[in-house]
Amino acid sequence: MSPQGSNTPLRTAVVGTGGIARSSHLPALRTLADEGEVDVVAAVDVDPDAVRGFAEQAGIPYAATDLDAMLAQVRPDLVVLCTPPAVHREQSVAALRAGAWVWCEKPPCPSLADFDAVEAAEQAGGTGAYASIVFQHRFGSGARHVRRLLDAGEFGRPLVAHCQTTWYRDAAYYAVPWRGRWATEGGGPAMGHGIHQTDLLLDLMGPWSEVRGMAARLVHDVETEDVSTALVRFANGAVGTVVNSVLSPDEVSRIRIDCERATIELTHLYGYRNADWRITPAPGVPEETVTAWRDFGADEPSSHLAQLRALVADIKAGRRHPTSGTGGRGTLEFITALYKSAFTDAPVRAGEIGPGDPYYTALHGGAQGWAPAEARKEEASA
Repeated sequence: MSPQGSNTPLRTAVVGTGGIARSSHLPALRTLADEGEVDVVAAVDVDPDAVRGFAEQAGIPYAATDLDAMLAQVRPDLVVLCTPPAVHREQSVAALRAGAWVWCEKPPCPSLADFDAVEAAEQAGGTGAYASIVFQHRFGSGARHVRRLLDAGEFGRPLVAHCQTTWYRDAAYYAVPWRGRWATEGGGPAMGHGIHQTDLLLDLMGPWSEVRGMAARLVHDVETEDVSTALVRFANGAVGTVVNSVLSPDEVSRIRIDCERATIELTHLYGYRNADWRITPAPGVPEETVTAWRDFGADEPSSHLAQLRALVADIKAGRRHPTSGTGGRGTLEFITALYKSAFTDAPVRAGEIGPGDPYYTALHGGAQGWAPAEARKEEASA
């Protein structure tokens, strides 16, 4: 294992060689490999032809279908999980027990129980290997700039927030067997699509205290929802709305935060640059202050590369990465609370979902009309 403070590249393994690994993770890893920060030494996939082709194309020396064998033989420093959420818990725990850090694609895992099991497998004391989640929207230069200004109180108190992930997915998208199912996709648009904007909202606004949610299955023949809405109260007293949809032909991802001295808006689709942010001052704010607010500096788009660069720096410095531990759990807890509120028609407060709560182990909570038939049977016999 590369020691803390070492300048040697992190020996990295990619697990799952499908679309997200090829389109987002591999280019980021190649860039950091060129910078001497990582060395991609292994690839794993259940499909032997897929992993062999992936490894040959990328010049990766080790290709296998057995994760445990790879961990034992290669002993990577960092394991990048690009697999479906249903296997994230098992694979994360295996990598952590082998002494490797984990960077796991969203959704992190299907339940808070799974997330807590992963965290429990981390090395004691929090200074060794840990698991972190791919929440790359936190790491663009625009978000960093706005977060600094919010934290410094430059905009005054945050008052009202809106978070919107309104996308479009047709019947052909859901014809893929694993989509739209709790066990394999982990949830509907609140979990699988809107999670990035939700995570960024929470990162900017701080902890939430209460959520009141609604969900519906309006178009698609799926187990999960295809649209959800939520009212949110934040710990700082601000209120907000969250909308997630796969029914919206005019696709957009948007965050708006109204503060005492300014409105901050971000409008994009799958990733943003500095130009996608807009800051509108309240009357009376000095022009020189507004000019400083609007100076975002060098443009670093939100991307897997931006987060991976930060993660590698944190690992080498012995720091906790922001999307690990409680920094990643808060977003999953919020989404879990949204589902619980929607399916129980009751407000849910932060911290109330724990062991013994049906929503702790499954986002559908065994709810009539939402849980798969087999899950309802298990709940009835419990």
